[in-house]
Amino acid sequence: MDTPHTPVVIDGTEYMFESLTPQQQNLVNHVADLDRKLSTARFTLEQVQVSRDAFYTLLRTALTTKGDV
Repeated sequence: MDTPHTPVVIDGTEYMFESLTPQQQNLVNHVADLDRKLSTARFTLEQVQVSRDAFYTLLRTALTTKGDV
């Protein structure tokens, strides 16, 4: 039975994950996990920015209608 091989591309060079040392495998896993966290952080930042803009719009509206109440 063949052992599955997982390709990992680093700086344009393909390596087989299973042929890396345990330290190298650990570093690959850290980089992959940090990439996922960066993606999540960007997504969260986008949500927070849109929310902030909405609250700012509400504030501007509240300030312009203050005297009308």
